[in-house]
Amino acid sequence: MKLFLSVDMEGISGIVDTSYINPDSGVNYQRGRQFMTDDANAVIEAALASGATEIIVADSHNTMNNILWEKLHPKARLLAGSPRDCSMMQGLDESFDAAMFIGYHTRQGVPGVLSHTMSGVVRNMYINGRVVGEFGFNAAIAGLYNVPVIMVSGDNLIAQEARELIPGIHTAIVKEAVSRTAAICLSREEATAALQEQTKLALGNVSAIAPFQNGSPLEVAMEFSHAGQAEMAAIVPGTRYETATNTVSYSTADPKDMYKTMRAMLNLASGAEFF
Repeated sequence: MKLFLSVDMEGISGIVDTSYINPDSGVNYQRGRQFMTDDANAVIEAALASGATEIIVADSHNTMNNILWEKLHPKARLLAGSPRDCSMMQGLDESFDAAMFIGYHTRQGVPGVLSHTMSGVVRNMYINGRVVGEFGFNAAIAGLYNVPVIMVSGDNLIAQEARELIPGIHTAIVKEAVSRTAAICLSREEATAALQEQTKLALGNVSAIAPFQNGSPLEVAMEFSHAGQAEMAAIVPGTRYETATNTVSYSTADPKDMYKTMRAMLNLASGAEFF
């Protein structure tokens, strides 16, 4: 059993605001790193107990150097650092039996702890016309490799978002959103128990959860906050620009091409000035 863990930070146990996730200015950032490592270890321990033989952990937040390497379970291998062609999904391929998304959050514009989609410049993201957040986009990438996403952890609202996209997915709810920067958090012990229980259930039910399929080729479309951002994103060759909605789209059946193009569009759009 080969397992891929994409570990973000906003949905990690005990994390409620940016003070835990900002490497430069977060007064609670070092605590957030420990919480992130603890959540990953809880999942790894349960996965090993359930028969996993190889586990890749992709640190998937910000600069992707957050998980405490020296405290990560020794049976897992850590993918850290950036840039990466496939960012949060770097390292995934057809050889994996399943993927889990740990510490994920809801998409831009909806309630949920620290909700957003990839970058502050994105108003909405779509896959083949369906609005998605980071969960949905990354699940679609896994689907191109025919790898099922069998479990997600985070707040109660990302659990709901995930279940709407992937019927049967297991959800480890470690906090209940009160606002975008407040939550009722389970204790460390309760969160660990929830993560381990759902990991074991998910790995015992892999065959019942289908990969997230959206047809091929996939079209990713990003609606930007203003025209300048869209104009910069549309510099990428092969993109299509809908001026009426500030939306730029791109189609491909290649998961690596999809991720690299999406990242290039975001990087260009993020550099556009806003007056």
